Amino acid sequence: MDSHGCSNGLRDEEIDAVAMAVTAVVVNTMGNKDSSSHDMLTRLRQRRALLQSVAEAPDCTATCEAVVQLCAAVTSGVFPRQTSRWWIKRRTGGTWEDLRLRDIETDEYFQQKLRMSTTMFNHIVAACAAYMEKKVTHYRMSLPVEQLIAFALYRWASGETYESDTSAFGIGRATGLQAVRDVTSALLQAYRDAIKWPMGRRRAQILRAFREKGFPNCFGAIDCTHIYIDKPADPPSENYYDRKQKFSVQAQVVVDLDLRILDVHMGYPGSMHDVRVVHNSQLFRRAESGELFDATPENLLHGVVTRGYLLGDNGYPVACPWIVSPYGGIDQGADEERIDTRQKVARGCVERTFGRLKCMWRLFLRTHKMNLETLPQQFVVVCTLHNILLDAGINFDENLLWEVDANGVRRRVDLGIVGNGARGRGRCMNVEGELLRDALRDRLVLM
Repeated sequence: MDSHGCSNGLRDEEIDAVAMAVTAVVVNTMGNKDSSSHDMLTRLRQRRALLQSVAEAPDCTATCEAVVQLCAAVTSGVFPRQTSRWWIKRRTGGTWEDLRLRDIETDEYFQQKLRMSTTMFNHIVAACAAYMEKKVTHYRMSLPVEQLIAFALYRWASGETYESDTSAFGIGRATGLQAVRDVTSALLQAYRDAIKWPMGRRRAQILRAFREKGFPNCFGAIDCTHIYIDKPADPPSENYYDRKQKFSVQAQVVVDLDLRILDVHMGYPGSMHDVRVVHNSQLFRRAESGELFDATPENLLHGVVTRGYLLGDNGYPVACPWIVSPYGGIDQGADEERIDTRQKVARGCVERTFGRLKCMWRLFLRTHKMNLETLPQQFVVVCTLHNILLDAGINFDENLLWEVDANGVRRRVDLGIVGNGARGRGRCMNVEGELLRDALRDRLVLM
């Protein structure tokens, strides 16, 4: 310990002496020629990480612990999975330099900063490389594809300003803007089929899962979320003013019970009603043409036959035969209440999807100054990443669903699910839709 009781650690000359001694230990243990080059590289990275823990120790005690840990590791050849947490917090090379370390802590660091493992990141880089390399010459410096992709992912995951993000990656703001555009384009090209309407085995799984919930031939659930933005500079900005008195852009998604996004439509002002959004979407045109709902006909009560539909909330009145909305109201009968409860449970997959999607990619959770021309493409990209990470089995940290407000109260984050209230309710706007809803209700009564 410091004889004066100080917490400043060793003097510079003492640190140099420790570093020389530790380096000698490391060099003397590098004589194993039997290992593969990959194993050797892995050990070198692990030794470098432990050497860094020695150099960055905050006090004498921590220095001694780090030296002991390093000497034991290089002597036995067994490196610990976890090292002291204090030095992780003292990384000073910037986010990109820390990501490049590829040490024994990097996978956890990738998960924290980029929402994925190093293996998943490498997979995305490999998939996008062909679409990115030809664009690197646009930059003043020749930046590696990995750095550009990592920056875009960090931008979407952190939700911070461009100034803060670019500083963490050692690049300029203009370069950061261009990087996001290029990575967006590359991801959309590399993963064209990440968001698609279910076919074959996948469709059969979805239909079976919804049937078990009481909804035969149901393909998914539909809803909208609002992406909050600063007041648009160009008029008419009032079109973007939603029912929560915030400026926003609507995003409509269709999801299945596994939280997979099957369709996304984004870009309409926040004041627009959910029904108008769906009527202006490609989903509506494809559904009306008979392209989407082509399951084996299901014969229900009252002579109703259905080949497919979606579940929607009260924001979707019975405006078309393929969106089934709840009965709603406070004077429900027992049968209506039962089917509404079943539907609410099944539609819970939409809110869970928005929770995972927007809390992992927090740029779309908070209010930001956004380019309205590129915002839709960026949102589609994070929906693409959402599906990719689901396929890869990347876990979601449920703690991201919570935040502490200005009063120190822990609360759920606002996912931007803005209801349309009574404006969206109705019973007789479409006879086929109402008959389908009644047939599903009576089928549940007989189950």
